[in-house]
Amino acid sequence: MHIIQKITTATALAMGIALPVSSMAQTTMDHSKMDMSQTAVSMTEGEVKKVDLDVGKVTIKHGPIKHMDMPGMTMVFTAKDKGLLANVKPGDKIQFMVVNEGGKMVVTEIQAAR
Repeated sequence: MHIIQKITTATALAMGIALPVSSMAQTTMDHSKMDMSQTAVSMTEGEVKKVDLDVGKVTIKHGPIKHMDMPGMTMVFTAKDKGLLANVKPGDKIQFMVVNEGGKMVVTEIQAAR
């Protein structure tokens, strides 16, 4: 019985050490280092529903945001720079890049859909 207790203790300690190390292997994507061909792949298609230039927000009905594993939906985004919203209006079909900055969904690029 004493041997089984030692084996169980050793196994529990080994798993306790291995689990935190495996969680450290996760990485985040740095879009600032992507070239243009990679950025185009990460762009999401959508339709502008509302623009609030004063507060720098845009409502977009979008397809799946693949690089964030997010399904299509309609939601409000904050623009990284209010100038991004100067040339868009409700009804425009767009492609856009969005990143998560501290839990806030931020649009960093908007282009007319092709």
